[in-house]
Amino acid sequence: MKKFWQWKNKKVINQESQEEVLERTLFLNGTIAEESWFDDDVTPQLFKEELLSGAGDITIWINSPGGDCVAAAQIYNMLMEYKGNVTVKIDGLAASAASVIAMAGSKVLMSPVSLIMIHNPATMAFGDKSEFQKAIAMLSEVKESIVNAYEIKTGMARVKIARLMDDESWMNANKAVELGFADGILKRNTEDMLEPPVLSMMYSKALVVNSLKAKIAAKCRIEPKEVVKECSVDECLKKLELLKNHI
Repeated sequence: MKKFWQWKNKKVINQESQEEVLERTLFLNGTIAEESWFDDDVTPQLFKEELLSGAGDITIWINSPGGDCVAAAQIYNMLMEYKGNVTVKIDGLAASAASVIAMAGSKVLMSPVSLIMIHNPATMAFGDKSEFQKAIAMLSEVKESIVNAYEIKTGMARVKIARLMDDESWMNANKAVELGFADGILKRNTEDMLEPPVLSMMYSKALVVNSLKAKIAAKCRIEPKEVVKECSVDECLKKLELLKNHI
């Protein structure tokens, strides 16, 4: 089993009480569980034991492209049940399953250059028609469970969240704060947060594809030729006679 998490603990002085307290920091880097936790009892238990080995508030740094949705769901639940405050800091990427874990934070802060990506769950299936129908039904339920986490954090309508997932949406820090996926933007060497600017951007794969299709269709459109009105032989002879009279 390859661990994708690492704890770093150090003792610091509490500025208010002047007492020595344990500062707990969890780093989630790389793929979330290269091997699924679906039938794994050992790894989730190990993660839980390490999480509960101390008390007090914790800080979680996330830089992950995602991974196993079952592992992400279990970690999300453990963090939601944790008694102390959980501050999530995204310093690179929180994509796919990693974005679900981020939603468990009491406060979610993003680096100005970090990204969140949400999309529909995916799987591989093998077998006959009924097996593929089961896989489709399973993916639909997995998507609904992921929407639950996003809805709790953002307060956004489920239909809008589902549409963002359909489009495979990439959000910079400003857009994530605007939509409620994050609470603030990190500044250097301080816990203070930057005020998000008025302008924010989000990349949507579907919108880019549709825009490209529209541009190609506009370029390839064939303009109709001007229709030349035909005249009969008698009409042409009359026009020739009129021309002769003016020569």
